[in-house]
Amino acid sequence: MSEAMTVSLSRAEDRALAGLDDHHASMVETVKAWSAQNSGSHNRAGLAAMRALLSECFSELPGEIDAAPLTPGSEVGANGQRKSVNYEPALQVRVRPDAPVQLVLTGHYDTVFPQNSAFQTPVKLDADTLNGPGTADMKGGLLVMFHALHMLERSGLGQNLGYTVLISPDEEIGSPGSAPLLAELGARAHVGLTYEPALADGSLAGARKGSGNFALVLRGRAAHAGREHHLGRNAIAAMAEFITHLEALNGQREGVTFNIAKIDGGGASNIVPDLAIGRFNVRVVTPDDQNWVEAQLRDLTAQIDAKDGISAEMTGRFTRPPKPMSAANATVFGWVKTAGGLLGQDIRWSPSGGVCEGNNLWASGCPNVDTLGVRGGDIHSDREFMKLSSLVERARLSGLILLKLASGEFDAHAVKRLALTEIHADR
Repeated sequence: MSEAMTVSLSRAEDRALAGLDDHHASMVETVKAWSAQNSGSHNRAGLAAMRALLSECFSELPGEIDAAPLTPGSEVGANGQRKSVNYEPALQVRVRPDAPVQLVLTGHYDTVFPQNSAFQTPVKLDADTLNGPGTADMKGGLLVMFHALHMLERSGLGQNLGYTVLISPDEEIGSPGSAPLLAELGARAHVGLTYEPALADGSLAGARKGSGNFALVLRGRAAHAGREHHLGRNAIAAMAEFITHLEALNGQREGVTFNIAKIDGGGASNIVPDLAIGRFNVRVVTPDDQNWVEAQLRDLTAQIDAKDGISAEMTGRFTRPPKPMSAANATVFGWVKTAGGLLGQDIRWSPSGGVCEGNNLWASGCPNVDTLGVRGGDIHSDREFMKLSSLVERARLSGLILLKLASGEFDAHAVKRLALTEIHADR
């Protein structure tokens, strides 16, 4: 008999979830205020202001709340030199760390919209649709997470359940600073819940591709473009050759994509350019794909490096491994579908080329579902929107999942064991 047929909604759970309906109006006003606070990944002042708003909200939960420092990183600047990067802290909340079942709930408070973006103000498009930066991705999701946890604490039914909330400032740039924290928390937790947006129809992301960000730095030799052109070694021309070969790799393996995103370098048109930096992203489906890509990049880099007067240095790495629809992850999705069915929500999912913190959690041995946020769409554009009715709807869904994990009807220990078995077998 399936779990969907044996799990029911108790009277106590029904009463606890019913209280969420009273918070709809305040949730709408809060998501508007959070959207209006610019928190682009590189806007440190805006990130600090957003973290303060979140801290005020999440401090209503019991337990410890703090700003968790992130591991410093490095990146290649427009001059081709590596520079160190410090990130804003993550917001971390820890509740009942000694409880028998431990969860990690993750989200991010950065957006893709920089401080000078023209897209700054949320606007209602109709009674149920809010257009605004970060409304779906993922300030609405953070609000869903908070209200589900707040409901759990008000219910008095969560004493067997402990959790850590991690809200990071660097997810949109690949989680370079928060990755170690995600790995640590994922290794400790039985189950992970992440609050990226669902699609507008409520569908969730299933299997996810892996992702890596890279930068190739090419150095040539500057020379006068007219008088001594023959003495120069054109770094941009060499970059064009590399990009041609990189682009030709698309389609060679199912689902593997290469996307050249930006080129820096060059200057005055009468100077042979001696520097070019090409930045690109790669998506893979399996660990074998990742190995193949890394071999291809080594070969292409060596090919360009062998050109007369050109030196080539590849930087970057895969920061998010693939997240498969493994048996453990499928079990967690089954719980979500069961909970949705009890609430009259039809939960579906499909594979996604996108990546998120759920990839990192799975790599650390934590089975998870990572699209528990609001229903929305057109993310990463000035058309981004969320459905306001999904604030309470999705809080009820997460709330019931939390209650079932606390009661043991959803067996967190068993799914964690299954995940570790699967990961060890793959390795």
